[in-house]
Order: sequence, then structure tokens, then C-alpha cells
Amino acid sequence: MEEKKAKTQEIIETEIQMGTVHPAALEPYRVRFFVEDEIVKDAEVTIGVNHRGIERIMEGLPVEKANMLTEKVCGICSNAHVWNSVRTAELGLGVEIPERALYIRVIMGELERLHSHFLYLAHGCEVLGHETFSMRIFYMRETIMDLLHMVGGNRVQYGCSIIGGVRPRCDLNEAKLAKLSESLGLVEKNLVEFADRFTRDTMIISRITGVGIIPQEQALKLSVSGPTLRATGVKRDLRTDMFEYDNFDFDIITQPDGDVKSNILMRVLESFEAIKILRQAIKNIPEGKVADRSWEMVDTDIIKSYIEVPRGTLYHSYAIEDGRVRGSIIRTPSMANIGAMQYASIGSHITDAQLCIVQCDPCFTCSDRVMEVYDYESHKQLDKSMLGSKILY
Repeated sequence: MEEKKAKTQEIIETEIQMGTVHPAALEPYRVRFFVEDEIVKDAEVTIGVNHRGIERIMEGLPVEKANMLTEKVCGICSNAHVWNSVRTAELGLGVEIPERALYIRVIMGELERLHSHFLYLAHGCEVLGHETFSMRIFYMRETIMDLLHMVGGNRVQYGCSIIGGVRPRCDLNEAKLAKLSESLGLVEKNLVEFADRFTRDTMIISRITGVGIIPQEQALKLSVSGPTLRATGVKRDLRTDMFEYDNFDFDIITQPDGDVKSNILMRVLESFEAIKILRQAIKNIPEGKVADRSWEMVDTDIIKSYIEVPRGTLYHSYAIEDGRVRGSIIRTPSMANIGAMQYASIGSHITDAQLCIVQCDPCFTCSDRVMEVYDYESHKQLDKSMLGSKILY
């Protein structure tokens, strides 16, 4: 009898590309999914489409003009960028900020957290295919956008923080404080209704439970920050280290599972904490001036500032030389969270892959600032962080 030839099984891997323009993506970026039998075996997120060279443009600009430019880093958290950039200068110059200005900065920061988390929830529901929930959340978000416009004068890029405090136009009179309080009551009522209906929808909960799991150990290894890290059970929130929040009482929300459900619930519960902080600020805001402009500009070494923003830890640093910015570096949370997005996609079904990306609340536009610095003569790449205030371009 003729021996049967051994059959060999050939594994075929298919590459599926998403982007740079895709209906499930809010920004231009590309994801490559490497798939076997509709299961993602590897993923690669590529950014760079929206690079604008903001840090390079900041080089040599007067400090206050450079601070204004940082708002252009991100449209979703523009307030956070100018706040941290101004904060960097204040730490280096030893500027005392009036307490009323600190409260207004916290109010703007938490309003921005609400609008960012609501955008996340609306986009997540859209990816899930639930247009009704998505539109309801966008409707809630409009109230927050109106409040940001009332305080800052714009729906985006409010220009609130300046060295020494906040702009006088951002001061809050009794009528504005009453409007804030009234609107927050409406937002909280609608958020409770949304959370109740969302968590009781068995089809949605079954779709997001156990999908895109990021283990706590892996999240720490990848230097994940913000709600995405807290969704793995790590109780870490940089607001507890920020002096601006010393007078506020709030809970650090965590979730245990690190999956899509945990990430969504994180943003819902953190929104309630943001409302709690805002109510404290409205009730206890002190009287006094909103800016102290008596400071003097001096040269400094590299100054570093870290704050907690809606997506995690935001880092700004630069030196001041002759009143101008030198060696600016900005590190956004999404830059670190990209690794988590790729990891979460692996092992998921291709239909859930985009959901695994979205669960980390990506903001790729604000991450598009990476540049490589080379020595002109040797053509060797230089470490920008080791160059001090004299940067070669």
C-alpha cells in the first residue's frame, strides 16, 4: 500500500489596514491589523499624519507667546496644554498665583474633563453601533461646551491661563457661578439616566465585557497613565499631587478588569467626581484678584511640570533664556497609551479591534510632535533631552 503523504497545514496571515481616514476614527491615523482566521495576531498604530512641529515653532518665541501656541497642540484639551505650559514658567520664575485664579483653573480643568469624557463616551457608543446613545451624550456635552464658552469666551481654545493667574475676562461673577451650578444639576441628572440605561442594556454589556483586556502588569510595563491605567485597578491620579487640588475632596476611581467595560465605566464615574469637584469650587471660590502680574522674567534652567489631564499625565518642559523659550518638550498621555492600544487589540476578533483602540481614548493629533535631532557634521542622531537649552536644528 502506498504510504499516504503527510499533509502540511499552511497558516495564512492577512494584513488589514484601517485609515488614515476611517468612519470609526476621529483623527487621521493608520492601524495595521495582522489577522489569522479573523483573530488579530498583531497590530501596529502609525501616527505622523498631522505633524505640525509646534515644539520647533516654540523655540526662541517669547514665553507668553509660546504659551498661547501650546493651545494648538490639541483641540480637545487645549486648556490643559496652556495651563501646564504657564505652570512650567510659574514654577521656574517662582510666581505666586492668587487663590481665586487657582479655583478658576480647576473649574476650567474639570469642565474640560467632562467634555472630553463625554466625547469619549459618544464616540465609543458610535463604534458600538448605538447611535441613539451617542447622540444623547453629544446633547449632554453641548451644555458643557456652553459653560466653557461662558467662562473662556470660546468653545475651543479658551486662552484662560496666563503667567500669574487667569485672564480678567475669565473671572466668575455671581450670575456665572449660578449658571454653572444650575447647568451641572441638569448634566448630572442626564448622566445618571444615561448610566442607568447603558449598564442595564444586556446586549451592550455582553459586547464590551472581557474584550480588549489590558492586564495591570502589562499596563505598568507600557507606562500607561490616566483612566486607562486606573481601569486596570491602579489607584494613581496625579491630581492628588497637584497643589491646585489641595482644597478639594474627591475619590480616585478604579475598575478591576482592564477591558472595554472597565474603561467606559471609568469615564462615567470620573464624570461624577468632576461634577463633585466643580460644586466645591463654585461653593468655596474665594474673593480677590485673578492675576498677579508683578513677576519678573529671568533666565532659568530646564523646568518640568506634570499635571493630570483627561487622558492621563501631561508633561511640559522648557528653559527660559532672555525671556524666550528654549528646548521645549511636550509629552502627551496618548504617546504612552499607544502601546496599550496595540496590546489590547491582539487576540480580539477583527470586528472588535477598533473598539480595543478606542477604549484607550486616543488623541493622536496631540501626539504628532516627535522629531529627531541630528548633528550636522557627524549625521548622528542626538538625544534632545541631553542638549540643554541650546538646541541644534
